[in-house]
Amino acid sequence: MKILVTIAARGGSKGVKNKNVRELCGKPLIAYTIDQALRWGRASRVVVSTDSAEIAAAAKRYGAEVPFLRPPELSTDTAPKVPVIRHAWREAERIYGETYDFVVDLDATAPLRRRADLDASLSAAAEKRADMIFSAVPSHKNPYFNMVELDSGGYARLCKKPGNGVNRRQDAPKVYDLNASIYVYTREFLLGDSQTVLTDRSRVHVMDELSGVDIDREVDFKFVEFIIKQGLWKFEP
Repeated sequence: MKILVTIAARGGSKGVKNKNVRELCGKPLIAYTIDQALRWGRASRVVVSTDSAEIAAAAKRYGAEVPFLRPPELSTDTAPKVPVIRHAWREAERIYGETYDFVVDLDATAPLRRRADLDASLSAAAEKRADMIFSAVPSHKNPYFNMVELDSGGYARLCKKPGNGVNRRQDAPKVYDLNASIYVYTREFLLGDSQTVLTDRSRVHVMDELSGVDIDREVDFKFVEFIIKQGLWKFEP
């Protein structure tokens, strides 16, 4: 299999300012994901898609390739993720003259993933005939039990009504939170025109809660920093 690893990292993040190049325990946040992708050893290329010269320079410094800059229309905070990956895949095939069977997209804001998660996600995509695989973690809240929405009268109702009465969260159907860590796209999926990862043939790879942490807020950044400094997370050699 020929595999392209993409890391999408635009400039101008809002939740955590400049988070992709913000220093985390001695090196930019994006460097952790680049290092994981290179150490994984299964990628033909590790390519960063960015619109930022600063992020591009940091990515190159830590061993990734940045053969293009992302166009402005794909660099807004409302741009969907799938078109960004499709653009990176097409540009990589054009520039390098290579054909990739799978694109493994790793989010720079999830620095605690494990190699086993990468292997399992890729294997699932190859063996289960899915359009794509995305990572997820077990959800603490469940729409069949303890998530509500308001009806037209302002009264609280369960988001999803279970077929039978559910008195404990453990008895409700299992649900998962997308954690924006690993996405594995098949070539066939990217040749199509879907704008979302949710298709009739999407599957999930379930990660543990710690390795599945995604930095979206300042408190998330501080939490990951604490985990690393306290030695509660061992990075793989």
